[in-house]
Amino acid sequence: MLELRDIRVDYEGRTLLRGVNLSVADSEIVALLGPSGSGKSTLLRCIAGVQPPDGGAILWDGVDVVVVPAHRRGFGLVFQDPLLFPHRSVGANVAFGMSPRDARRVAELLDLVGLRGFEDRDPATISGGEAQRVALARALAADPRLLLLDEPFGALDADLRERLVHEVRTLLKSAGVPAIHVTHDRAEAAAIADRVVTLPDLVA
Repeated sequence: MLELRDIRVDYEGRTLLRGVNLSVADSEIVALLGPSGSGKSTLLRCIAGVQPPDGGAILWDGVDVVVVPAHRRGFGLVFQDPLLFPHRSVGANVAFGMSPRDARRVAELLDLVGLRGFEDRDPATISGGEAQRVALARALAADPRLLLLDEPFGALDADLRERLVHEVRTLLKSAGVPAIHVTHDRAEAAAIADRVVTLPDLVA
C-alpha cells in the first residue's frame, strides 16, 4: 500500500505542492486530475524517486522510501515522453531489466499494446504514439509493485486509446498491480480507475 503524508515541493521560490495526502490500496487504480501546472507530474516523480520532495513522507507498506533510490523502489513510471533507449531495438527496450528466461514475454507485451512484430524495429523508425506504447510495455515488463502513468495514452488515436485503457485496467487488475494514472480526460479517468481524485482534494 502506498501512502503520501504532507508532501511538499518547492519550485523557483514558490510552493508548488503543499500538504498532499493520498493513499493507494493494494490493487487499486487511482486517477489523478488537475489543471496544467498544478504539480501532478511532479508528484509522480516524487513517488517514483526521480525527484525528492521538500517535505513529507512517502510510505510503502508503512516504510518511508523517500531516501530509497528510484531503481530500488520497484515502481514503474511511464512519462509523457517515452524516453526509449535509442541504441536498442524495440524488443530490447521492452526486455530491459528482464531476466533471460522471461524474454518470451516481450512478444506478448508488444501484442498487448498493438505492436506485434515490432521486436527488431529501431526506435528512430517508429511514430511517437508507437514509442509511447513501447514505453508502456517496458514498464509492465518489470512487474512493478506500483505503476505510475503520466498521460501515457495522450499521443494515441481515439480507438487505440480506448482499447488500451480497458486492456491496461484488465491487466493491472489481473496482476494485482496498483497504479496512479494522471490524465486531463475525465472519461478516460473514469474508465481506467477505481477512484478519481483531483489534486486540490489531496491537500490537507
